[in-house]
Amino acid sequence: MTTPLAACFPGQGSQSVGMLDGLAAAFPLVRDTFAEASQALGRDLWTLVSDGPKETLDQTENTQPAMLVAGVAAWRVWRAQGGPDATIMAGHSLGEYAALVAADALSLADGVRLAAARARFMQAAVPAGQGAMAAVLGLTDAQVIALCAGQAQGAVLEAVNFNGPGQVVIAGESAAVARATTAAKAAGAKRALLLPVSVPSHCALMRPAAIDLAEALSALDLRVPRVPVLHNVDVTAADSVAALTTRLCRQLYQPVRWVETVQAMAAGGVRLAIEFGPGKVLTGLNKRIDKTMITLPVCDPETLDQALAAALETTAHAQR
Repeated sequence: MTTPLAACFPGQGSQSVGMLDGLAAAFPLVRDTFAEASQALGRDLWTLVSDGPKETLDQTENTQPAMLVAGVAAWRVWRAQGGPDATIMAGHSLGEYAALVAADALSLADGVRLAAARARFMQAAVPAGQGAMAAVLGLTDAQVIALCAGQAQGAVLEAVNFNGPGQVVIAGESAAVARATTAAKAAGAKRALLLPVSVPSHCALMRPAAIDLAEALSALDLRVPRVPVLHNVDVTAADSVAALTTRLCRQLYQPVRWVETVQAMAAGGVRLAIEFGPGKVLTGLNKRIDKTMITLPVCDPETLDQALAAALETTAHAQR
C-alpha cells in the first residue's frame, strides 16, 4: 500500500552559510551531489555553501543553483536511507526546479545550469535598485491585493507570494513597494517589511526574463515528471513537456500560490509532507495552512531520523 507523501522543496531565503554541514558529515552523498553539480556549473558550490561569505551566497546567481542542489542532496539522502518515494511534489519558487530534478524531469546538471541562467535572466530584467519585495503580515489576501491596486499609481505593484494565512509577499517597482508597506501598516498589518532581495520576483517586471527562460528551456532535455509536480502558477501537474515549459516561464511573472498547493495536497490524501533542504520555512507554513497534516524537515541527521520514523508510522497506520 502506497501512503501519500508530499515532497516539498524550499526556495531563496532558506540559504545560510554552513547549510547541510551536519548531513554532509554523516552522508558523503551530499558532497557527491554538490561535486556533480559544481562540475556541471564550472564553479565550486560546496566551498561557497560551507565557507561563504554570506554576501556572496546571498547573490541570486549563487543562491538559486546552491538551493537547488541542497534540496536534491537532501532528497537523495532520504531515498538512500530507505525513505519512501513521494506521490506528489512541489517547490516554492526556485524550489520547483529542485522538485523537477527529484522527479526526473531533468538531470541535476541541466537543473543547476538552468537555475543559474534563471537567476541571470531575472537580474538582467530589472536593474539593481529599481525593484523590491516586501512581506505583509496580518492582512487577508484580499486586503493585500486591494492595497496593491490602490498604491500602484501606474507602477507595477502586485501580490506575488501567497505563503500562508496572513502572510503575503508583494513585489514591484521600488517606490510603489515602499508606498504599499507604509499603507499596509496604516491598514492594520502586524508587520510590513522590505525583503533583502535583488530582484522583484513573480511580478510583471519579470516578463523579459521569461522570454529568455523559454529559449533556455527549449535547449534542454525535459521530460514529463515521473511523480506529479504541482506548479506554483496554477496548482496543477504538467502532463506534457510543452505544458511544463509554459508553467516555468509563467512562474517568473505570476504569483506563487503556496496556500492552495498545500490545500491541494491535503485534498489528495496527503497526511505527511516533508521539506527537503536547509531550513524549516515550508514546514512552518504548511503547519499553519493545514493543521491535520504532519509536516517535517530533512536538513540534518536528527531531522532525517525523525522524518523516516514518521514515514514508517504513517505507513503502518494506513495499513491497519
